[in-house]
Amino acid sequence: MTQHPNIVIIYVDDLGYADVGSYGAKGVETPNVDRLANDGLKFTDAHSAAATCTPSRYSLLTGEYAFRANAGILPGDAPMLISPGTPTLPGMLQKAGYKTAVVGKWHLGLGDGEVDWNQEVKPGPLEIGFDYSFLIPATGDRVPAVYLENHHVVNSQPDDPIRVSYSRKIGDRPTGTTHPELLRMGADLQHSGTIINGVSRIGYMAGGEEAEWKDEDFPDLLTQKAKAFMKQNKGEPFFLYFSFQDIHVPRLPHPRFVGKSEMGPRGDAIAQMDWVTGELVKSLEELGIAENTLVLFTSDNGPVLDDGYDDQAVELLGDHQPGGPFRGGKYSAYEAGTRVPTIAYWPGVIKPGESKALLSQVDLYASLAKLTGQNPKTHEGPDSEEVLSAWLGKSEQGRKVMLEEAFVFGIRNGDWKYIEPANEEQLKENEWIIGIKNMEGGVQEEAQLFNLATDRGEQTNLTSQYPEKVKEMQTLLDAIKKR
Repeated sequence: MTQHPNIVIIYVDDLGYADVGSYGAKGVETPNVDRLANDGLKFTDAHSAAATCTPSRYSLLTGEYAFRANAGILPGDAPMLISPGTPTLPGMLQKAGYKTAVVGKWHLGLGDGEVDWNQEVKPGPLEIGFDYSFLIPATGDRVPAVYLENHHVVNSQPDDPIRVSYSRKIGDRPTGTTHPELLRMGADLQHSGTIINGVSRIGYMAGGEEAEWKDEDFPDLLTQKAKAFMKQNKGEPFFLYFSFQDIHVPRLPHPRFVGKSEMGPRGDAIAQMDWVTGELVKSLEELGIAENTLVLFTSDNGPVLDDGYDDQAVELLGDHQPGGPFRGGKYSAYEAGTRVPTIAYWPGVIKPGESKALLSQVDLYASLAKLTGQNPKTHEGPDSEEVLSAWLGKSEQGRKVMLEEAFVFGIRNGDWKYIEPANEEQLKENEWIIGIKNMEGGVQEEAQLFNLATDRGEQTNLTSQYPEKVKEMQTLLDAIKKR
């Protein structure tokens, strides 16, 4: 095994446990992801660190639980969440001699507040360990709808300066509420700000028309940027964090993927994601470096259908079950909130198979440090456990105890799953999840205890039968919070 293999993390957005063929998808084909699963190691109990996007990304890149940084879903003009000087996964790999890049969705904040998008935008990825970045600054449904390459907006024009606001309407561009006739798809009130590419977004943007993205270009342009980075650095170890916009809303796949599934835009976006994944792996093979590259394919949280736009995700679902046999989804403390498709692929090193190891993305910091021969100091990746042998398929011994972050905390101890009782504010958030997102948030006034060995769908609350186990699990959870 090479001590310094290339490392590629393929990070899909909102991809549920059963949203790809090898995990049980119906109505869409994913041959490229399925090939990784067949030729690599498919995990059945691997988790994102949280049930929403910003917290998961924070934990992945820092090895720290997001609640310690009060990390929630950020607005598009939020300041940088990871402060320069914070130990990070890319920074740690830089010290080991890696060239590092992030391509795709960021959503971890930029600058230090009040960003001027017409000047250098920093701090950003380059200040926390990345050598190169090409970003969708926040998400596809938030302004600014522009690309950011390193510190600068791509194609910005001095005579058409970009302004962004999340508090009030700025400029005279049409919005989803003022000009619904211009929309390609309807949207809820939150997503009814400035219309860009026929789709209303969260927030308001004025200027920057030359710099605007076209959503349909994401698969080709982002893949091209990732390939260029890999080609340029094929002679030395590199780390690529490829962060998809797919299959997050708004779902606007390139025309060549429209109709590729039976599920409308959401299914077509899955097919598009699969194609991009195949292109990245093919590039590794064409460069002759596939056998010296660890590829990790996974998702930032569980699935969501209706997430603000009228794209028929619910109506066209058919027999497909995005969360598979698990309860909940994005935002939820139930298993489908964080249990996501996860595949490790490394030809000649990782043997094909399936693993039941309990894993969390927060552990990639310590595990990849071990892989690259480093010894992180105690303050680095404070919540990250070194379980490299499980990631490489040499052991099924992953975590014993694992936190699941949502609007309330859940905790796993082997097959036991506990969700703590909710306070009044969390119960109100749960009403929002149920009422707006049509999703079970897993938030209840009373504690919940499940045995996943016999009840993987979390249907039978065992708190009254096992009061001592409830006390034990709450103690474990409190210890993690206080650490």
